[in-house]
Amino acid sequence: MTKPLRAGPARRLCAAAMLLAALVSPAAAAACEGRPDALGTSRVLEVPAGVRVGLKSFPQTLPLAEKEVVLTFDDGPWPTTTAAILDALKAECVRATFFLIGQNARARPALVRREIAEGHTVAHHSLTHPSATLAKLSHGDALAEIDRGIAADEMAAYGSTAAAPRVPFFRFPGFASTPALLDDLGRRGISVFGADFWASDWNPMTPDQQLALVLGRLEAAGRGIVLFHDNKAQTAAMIPAFLREMKARGYKVVHMVPAAPAR
Repeated sequence: MTKPLRAGPARRLCAAAMLLAALVSPAAAAACEGRPDALGTSRVLEVPAGVRVGLKSFPQTLPLAEKEVVLTFDDGPWPTTTAAILDALKAECVRATFFLIGQNARARPALVRREIAEGHTVAHHSLTHPSATLAKLSHGDALAEIDRGIAADEMAAYGSTAAAPRVPFFRFPGFASTPALLDDLGRRGISVFGADFWASDWNPMTPDQQLALVLGRLEAAGRGIVLFHDNKAQTAAMIPAFLREMKARGYKVVHMVPAAPAR
């Protein structure tokens, strides 16, 4: 995978980003039946179309309270590791967002459908995760990579494609965007997600080392969107302990979903 690149500040805030102040937070998610000690999902946050969030890339992030965390996973679905992470999330009644690589979704549609069946949000991360990053492709080639990835994800998830993505969430591979690509996605109502902190799980380390690293970053940030990769064995092995530590330290999980279109 490509190591995330730190993007410069956005040249300007798009009008859609200002809608962050109007995010809708429905009632708290249902309790974890039979597991009163589980971490659970605290609430669901509806994200409006066309926003750009994540402090590693943009000036703003989601409006999260202290100790609220959004869990995100990139680069799947992948054999064994994605299933193990789904098992861990299910055991704690936690919902996350999975940013899929289209060719992986095409190869493993059963895992994509399992993610949806278990209440997770399925989002998009390009067709092939090009090693050169989308920012180094021509504008037309980058858009094709994005659109073909969305189409592959949707076919795997729903058995058909639509004129607009059912979940208009996208994360650039390596967080490497361009102003023109951001503008194109914004005009189409596709929200772009960075992250507020990450687990650096593209670097080899033991599960215990990764747990210590991400907990330290979590405590430093206090809240935010965290990035993991569900194709990494060390992450799959670490996630159960991470969820337990979140519970022990008083953190809460927020699940993000697309806001319903305005009527």
